[in-house]
Amino acid sequence: MTTDNFKKIEPYEIHQNTFTLIDDDWFLLSAGKPDSFNTMTASWGGMGILWNKPVVFCFVRPQRYTYKFMESNELFTMSFFNEDNREALNLCGKVSGRQTDKMKSTGLIPMVSPEGSIFYEQAKLLIECRKLYFTDIDPEHFLADKINANYPKKDYHRMYIGEIISCYKSIK
Repeated sequence: MTTDNFKKIEPYEIHQNTFTLIDDDWFLLSAGKPDSFNTMTASWGGMGILWNKPVVFCFVRPQRYTYKFMESNELFTMSFFNEDNREALNLCGKVSGRQTDKMKSTGLIPMVSPEGSIFYEQAKLLIECRKLYFTDIDPEHFLADKINANYPKKDYHRMYIGEIISCYKSIK
């Protein structure tokens, strides 16, 4: 990974509003190895402390191509971008990596972290995580009826909790 344009920071140095980062800005969730990976746009998740560790949590539906990469890899990343990359984020959320070369279509430039994870050169913030836990969303545990409206196809997400193992902030 070329760190010329990035500064390694501690998770506690992330000062952006996480609600804005995740819900408004969105992020690319990526998993896999340099020779075989996928990325998808996501806007559901969070950050905090769990089990005395800085963690993130994110959600992937089983039919998404990224799901198989999340399942078969120990590490995953969250890459956050400025607004000028909105078109790339839109495309990564609408097309599948099964049929489309997202890097070619978007112009995003993948980088490899020292741990072997995939990040993007254009990102403003990079978070690398090691999976700690997963669970499948169970509709029988919904306490508000309106939640089911998010699942007309009954394709419930898998939630992943990952320990933040490294963070990088763009210095461009």
